[in-house]
Amino acid sequence: MMMSKVNRNIRLLAAGAAFTLLMAAAPGVSFAATPKDTLVEGFAIDDIITMDPGEAYELSTAEITGNTYSLLIRLDTADTTKVKGDLAESWTVSDDHLTYTFKLKPGLKFASGNPITAEDVAWSFERAVKLDKSPAFILTQFGLTGDNVTQKAKATDPNTFTFTVDKPYAPSFVLNCLTSTVANVVDKKLVLGHVKAVTPSADYKYDNDFGNDWLKTGYAGSGAYKLREWRANEAVVLERNENYYGDKPKLARIIYRYMKESSAQRLALENGDIDIARNLEPGDLDAVMKNAALASTSAPKGTVYYISLNMKNANLAKPEVQEAFKYLIDYDAIGKTLIKGIGEIRQTFEPKGVLGALEENPFTLDVAKAKELLAKAGLKDGFSVTMDTRNIEPVTGIAQSIQQTLGQAGIKLEIIPGDGKQTLTKYRARNHDIYIGNWGMDYWDPNSNAETFTTNPDNSDEGKTKTLAWRNTFLTPDLDKETRAALFEADADKRAAMYQDVQKKFLHNSPFVLIFQQIEVAGYRKDIKDFKLGPSFDTNFVSPISKE
Repeated sequence: MMMSKVNRNIRLLAAGAAFTLLMAAAPGVSFAATPKDTLVEGFAIDDIITMDPGEAYELSTAEITGNTYSLLIRLDTADTTKVKGDLAESWTVSDDHLTYTFKLKPGLKFASGNPITAEDVAWSFERAVKLDKSPAFILTQFGLTGDNVTQKAKATDPNTFTFTVDKPYAPSFVLNCLTSTVANVVDKKLVLGHVKAVTPSADYKYDNDFGNDWLKTGYAGSGAYKLREWRANEAVVLERNENYYGDKPKLARIIYRYMKESSAQRLALENGDIDIARNLEPGDLDAVMKNAALASTSAPKGTVYYISLNMKNANLAKPEVQEAFKYLIDYDAIGKTLIKGIGEIRQTFEPKGVLGALEENPFTLDVAKAKELLAKAGLKDGFSVTMDTRNIEPVTGIAQSIQQTLGQAGIKLEIIPGDGKQTLTKYRARNHDIYIGNWGMDYWDPNSNAETFTTNPDNSDEGKTKTLAWRNTFLTPDLDKETRAALFEADADKRAAMYQDVQKKFLHNSPFVLIFQQIEVAGYRKDIKDFKLGPSFDTNFVSPISKE
């Protein structure tokens, strides 16, 4: 999709009034109301790196692909412990829980007009595994490799796709993983026309890129909308897919306009320059809620915020110190101020809405109890420690709150600020004392979070499995064993109970302090109808939205 600036502008001009909205130099300048057939969202989309579903691993991209590509099955937003068919009309699981057979709905077409067949599904799995980009592990964890993927994920006839896994996992685990972005189905015929030859190497043994270079900005899907254009840090433009097999989208065009600042989004929303503001902080959200022309909506997301204590630090390795930290957070104050409307206090690692999520918040600010625990650890006079903190709200504000409450127990906390890249690089190298950050689920299944918080098979600095437990040198073999056992429990209720047991034990015996779960919020103009946020970014569907 490489083109000159002139050609790009010609394409945008075809969108009529939408072009003016896209190219507005200042978000505070008021223009005519957005067109009736076009939705404009102000959104911080600067995390987008690629539009290839086999490579994309960012939240904003997940939303775009969720609206432009199709999956075999999707998360059931009415009950997120279940899945429902998308391209698949039905599916069965073999008695030994090793083979999954999907029957496709008849007469399906890609946006290009090419028919959707089981061969497209199989090739989409093959290219994701062989490209081996960041999200590929969601498929390769089932035993898929570049050498066996064509045997393990294959079309047995034009409308039948079979997927064979290496172990008898719980069917709910396998199916939940197939709702992730990496399992999106691409148009094989179209992509093959854009394959780029490459030289095999020690890291990549194939002689082509499976269309990866083209799909970074190109499109080969079958979702409700098709990708028309993405310009980094400027805009994403979607157009209605007339070949879509489901309910036809209400609007002709969706524009995600890059706007990072909450205040700029609010002002543009008030002026009518955008229809929806997606990154509102508490103060701007309050202003939107007081405006009679505007409304707001929210939804819990699968992202949890936490602080973690690196057990390389001898003081932080003491169990009493770890528990003391959990009594030195002013959860109530944080909930009422810093995360008001954008977060919900949550002290367990499974987000609300996930199978087996534990609804317990046993900790409150209790300085006296924390002092008792510190004294028991031989640290009655406290100690000094550092915390790496990303320069972004509400993280900075929470860090400062924690600094103050830790001080009440004699713990002197030095906050080390940095941007996301700086703090993450240090954290991933295990060179921190304390880290404050967030964790979003890789796929909508309890194993995604349970595994990262409890699994650490090689605690050396050279360990290959770099989970959050590894990053904080946390070894918990009993919880790890229980987490792994839950992968093979076919009964959903029993599986949920196993994850709840893991969370209960983890609460009091881990170097992690869970603080809150993100609530995504958005403000919108009241002429917008049927706008609803989903439990994950790839379930923020725009096709039902209309305008009065």
